[in-house]
Amino acid sequence: MSNTALAWVDGQAADSLPLTDRGLAYGDGLFETLRVQRAQIPLWSLHLQRLQRGAERLRLPLDVQRLQQELQGFIAASGAGEAVIKLLVTRGSGQRGYAIPVDARCRHLLQLSALPDWPASHAIEGIELFPCRTRLSRQPLLAGLKHLNRLEQVLARSEWTDTRYAEGLLRDTRGEVIEGTLSNLFALIDGCWVTPDLRNCGVRGVMRDWLIDWLQQQGQVVQQRPLALTQLSQADELFCCNSLFGIWPVRALERQRWPVGSQTRRLQGVAAQVFM
Repeated sequence: MSNTALAWVDGQAADSLPLTDRGLAYGDGLFETLRVQRAQIPLWSLHLQRLQRGAERLRLPLDVQRLQQELQGFIAASGAGEAVIKLLVTRGSGQRGYAIPVDARCRHLLQLSALPDWPASHAIEGIELFPCRTRLSRQPLLAGLKHLNRLEQVLARSEWTDTRYAEGLLRDTRGEVIEGTLSNLFALIDGCWVTPDLRNCGVRGVMRDWLIDWLQQQGQVVQQRPLALTQLSQADELFCCNSLFGIWPVRALERQRWPVGSQTRRLQGVAAQVFM
């Protein structure tokens, strides 16, 4: 990985932001975490769709053409073959106060980093989930979006330091299972894949979307519905997923145990093709 372009702001190399940036002041913006593979971004169309949904809901004046041009230039300048790009879109600079500036122009931040070196055992043997006490607030207006307000995830991730846990399970204020701190969840219950309903909170991950679409194309039913913690004990298989690591089987949560089943293994292989 080249060190010539580790960070850009609005298409130019930079290492700072104006103090007036609304993303810094209010978390007023969106972000995407993009895996780079052979100078390409797998699942980019789904990342872009989520950005556009978020921009519409937050009323951000997103310039897709400018964004894509800057992203392509950044990848070329960085020389990245395999890496991670964090893309942030803020509402740009504005006056003090919550009122949206009438002349707002989105600011684009691109940051390059190495792809995390996760233990191979996460994918092969499965992971153990930490039961987070932090609860996700229910806010339908922001549900599904990858907005810049991540304090719930920060607090949840601070709950454990033991390396036996690769991920934490998050529930909402009603106790319903929602997601991991950095991933989405699928459970195989009575022969049907179930993933938590995200209409009230949670992040609608692009790997989650891709897997739902692929499974439905194969004629399999995928239920998106509320999922109670007690219902996880009924699952024959359980896994978490995101667009960086693909699929990790879940083998344990407190006293519950699951095998790394054949259906999860099959989906792991399918998801791995996305990065090839």
